[in-house]
Amino acid sequence: MTSEEFFQSHPVFTHEEYASSRRGTNSRTVDSLLRRHVTSGRIARIRRGLYAAVAPGTSAEAADPFLVATKAAPDAAVSHHAALQFHGRTYSVWSQVTFLTALSTRRFRFGPVEYTPVRPPAPVAGLPDVGGGIELVPSAGGQVRVCTCERAMVDVLHTPALGGGWEEVWRSLEMVDFFDLDAVISYALALDSAMTVARVGFFLEQQRERLFVEDTHLDRLAASAPNQPRYFDTAREPGRLVHRWNLIVPESVLSQSWAEVA
Repeated sequence: MTSEEFFQSHPVFTHEEYASSRRGTNSRTVDSLLRRHVTSGRIARIRRGLYAAVAPGTSAEAADPFLVATKAAPDAAVSHHAALQFHGRTYSVWSQVTFLTALSTRRFRFGPVEYTPVRPPAPVAGLPDVGGGIELVPSAGGQVRVCTCERAMVDVLHTPALGGGWEEVWRSLEMVDFFDLDAVISYALALDSAMTVARVGFFLEQQRERLFVEDTHLDRLAASAPNQPRYFDTAREPGRLVHRWNLIVPESVLSQSWAEVA
């Protein structure tokens, strides 16, 4: 395979992938070839060991951010708000892309996008599938490794700061037409967090008609909800106690009052 053929079929690629395509070529020659193509503008260096092909008439910054995140680490998977954005289910479009990885890697910026690594939640980090809900999806000439809407839903309720806060989380999740509720519940329970289970249950209860949520779904979650009343988030904002979930929920979330001023 020639370099040009490789670039056409690999819009974002790693040093190792390019080297594998040049069988019989020593490492110094591979490095020299990459430098030459960077200098010519045919490819752009995103960060050490990571490159993007630059199509004629485009800029390096046109690289698909979800492909970049996928290649940022061997186990990387687009996650949280970024996963919902990939699936076209976010209220706001962000220039930050989060990705799950168990490896030590730093955040970086390429063009207008900031890429932020996030460690998988501890209860699932050691599992072979990291808790499941990760898929490979063809996109932009490559393969994006991305969390499903089900996993992303639970993850943003587990870590709302990575979902943009409650208004953004609610508005985004309301854009999802269908959830595999068994997958949602199984992953929520796997995180071993009574707070997260209660948040998921509370959201599903609010959306029960739209999402066809049954009592059996809610009962599975309610069995693992907190034993004592807990504030809905770490800000400990005053609110009303929702007994089924033992959550003190802010009025803005209970009534979704942000919709009134949209």
